[in-house]
Amino acid sequence: MEEKKKQSSFSWFWKWFLNNKIVTGLLIVLLVLLIINMFTKVSYLFDPLWQFIATVGLPVVMAGILFYLLNPLVDFLEKKLKLRRLYGVILVFILLIALISWGVVVIIPEIRDQLLQFANNFPGYITVVQNGLQKFFSDPIFDQVQDQLATYGEKILNTITDLLQNISKITFKGIGNFFGAVASTVIAIFTMPIILFYLLKDGKEFAPFLVSFLPTKMRKPTLKVLGEMNKQVSSYIRGQLTVAFAVSLMFMLGFSVIGLDYAITLGIIAGFLNLIPYLGSFLAIIPAIFLGIVGGPTLLVKVLIVFAIEQVIEGRFISPLVLGSQLAVHPVTILFVLLTSGKLFGVVGVLLGVPSYAAIKVVIVNIFDWYKKVSGLYQDEQILTVDEKNSRE
Repeated sequence: MEEKKKQSSFSWFWKWFLNNKIVTGLLIVLLVLLIINMFTKVSYLFDPLWQFIATVGLPVVMAGILFYLLNPLVDFLEKKLKLRRLYGVILVFILLIALISWGVVVIIPEIRDQLLQFANNFPGYITVVQNGLQKFFSDPIFDQVQDQLATYGEKILNTITDLLQNISKITFKGIGNFFGAVASTVIAIFTMPIILFYLLKDGKEFAPFLVSFLPTKMRKPTLKVLGEMNKQVSSYIRGQLTVAFAVSLMFMLGFSVIGLDYAITLGIIAGFLNLIPYLGSFLAIIPAIFLGIVGGPTLLVKVLIVFAIEQVIEGRFISPLVLGSQLAVHPVTILFVLLTSGKLFGVVGVLLGVPSYAAIKVVIVNIFDWYKKVSGLYQDEQILTVDEKNSRE
């Protein structure tokens, strides 16, 4: 009798407590929080690791982006043209060096001239905008709010003045950090080609090499997860770079046709900013609108027409064709990821937040699928899905 009571009490405990999705989820969250708390207590032990990551992070990220962009070309040379992979990598490097040399000789001097011209003309642009605003607000319609507008204008000018003073103070304090950043960038520029060369040459052997240290039963599922992560990240990076290049060309062409100054520089800026999903194009149009206001109402309307045409072509044709639904991530989720990663990691977080989220999502989904099979807590759900599939068939 006592054994039966113990068994019945244990079965009740298992059924209503352990075999419960909510309780299981809370226990997992509790364990994760305990692990995080433990790591915060010994975080100083990981300082050398963070310093190492900060040192090698920039060249590795740069090499990784170029690897995903150039690897399909190397694979094409190897599979279709039957060229040895080493020779294909060397040929791609020669093409890349030629392209960079062309940019240094042709594009960079043009951008430099346009930036210098913009800097020289900027005070005149500000004067034109101020005169236009004064003329606009001098209309009798705004007579009742003239004092408020003057107060707000004075506050804005005072804020800008204080901001400039703070920047001047911080600049002298940050000279050491500036030179440190320059040194890190120079090191990254010289080490990145070496990392890129070996990634293109031996990149396929990297995942099997890492997996070889794991137990035998874990190798196949780990390779599967790494393959899915690689597919998600590579397709996203290649797609975003392709769309950014197309956007840059469209803005260059459109601004040149309407006669807007600094068309090449504005197009290149738009291409870089377009790497930020959803927000990049709207940020890129701000300097063009400013120049349109300076040039007059007709030029402003032309700028807005160019922007509208670019958005239609990009949104209806280029992005669906190149990107499609590769990440299977809702746009609202992407916006939250951009805001969070930008707040935590700055510009780097904005650029790498979405592909990092896609990679982490692959890991979490596979871990959860494994947990469903091992725990047996989702058998009813699995049976239901099987019955639904059979009924549909």
